[in-house]
Amino acid sequence: MQHPTSADIQRVREFLLDLQVRICTALEQQEQAGGGNAIFEIDDWQRHEGGGGRSRVLQNGAVIEKGGVMFSHINIRQLPASATERHPQIAGAKAQALGLSLVIHPRNPHVPTSHANVRLFVAEPEGQQPVWWFGGGFDLTPFYPRDEDVRAWHQTAADLCAPFGEQVYAAHKQWCDDYFYLKHRDEQRGIGGLFFDDLNEWGFETCFQYMQAVGNGYLDAILPIFRNNQHKPHTQVQRDFQLYRRGRYVEYNLVYDRGTLFGLQTGGRIESILVSLPNLAGWSYRPEWEADSAEKRLTDYYLKPRNWLRELK
Repeated sequence: MQHPTSADIQRVREFLLDLQVRICTALEQQEQAGGGNAIFEIDDWQRHEGGGGRSRVLQNGAVIEKGGVMFSHINIRQLPASATERHPQIAGAKAQALGLSLVIHPRNPHVPTSHANVRLFVAEPEGQQPVWWFGGGFDLTPFYPRDEDVRAWHQTAADLCAPFGEQVYAAHKQWCDDYFYLKHRDEQRGIGGLFFDDLNEWGFETCFQYMQAVGNGYLDAILPIFRNNQHKPHTQVQRDFQLYRRGRYVEYNLVYDRGTLFGLQTGGRIESILVSLPNLAGWSYRPEWEADSAEKRLTDYYLKPRNWLRELK
């Protein structure tokens, strides 16, 4: 198997930094279209153990209440349990991890929360060949879904997967449904998208191409949803429901998310690790929704794994 060289890792790094700029620029344009002037503030940081990153965070915008688009490239002296459970042969090895991770929490309840992540991991067990893989994906967490948006989101995912094999979309959609599941609530985090990890079987170049397609696909998928929904009026009831559902997002990221666990176990920068949490969220005790309400339909219909491309024709 081809192993990534230092030049290959540099290419990945350059792509991720460029992707960060393009995503932030596009989202700032959406903020301006909504009458806001908030921008992504840049925060460069270094890590004592080696490496660092560039955090870009927008807060209190007219369209985006909080958004973080975070690049990191870190060195690890000894891999933690969260990285070695699936790969026991690299326990204790030194490694490097680089990636871009983002979470965008819009202000308007009609615009979904969105998440994307693309990354490369390279471990160097002593006396062995490097062990490497790509991972990533994107997923959508709506509060008041539009069928057209849900279908378009998944169509973008299916289209970018198609050049890499007939079964890639179905497999990585299923992986997303399985991964973003709140077991203690018995519900999905949202309507899914793509998720993949440990990807190296296609060889470095093809895997890198797929990672780029997923990273670029996030903007293709999310920008139309902003344009379709960010100007819609909303009520205080809808705002309260958005905050209530954000509470589920917080629960998932703190209880289940492997990226959060990895960051904490590697002594990561806590502000970057927890930037995915919204500034505001809520927890109500056993709220009740009308049987025919949009709020009830979210949990009863949309927060279930479905073949969205077939159901929403």
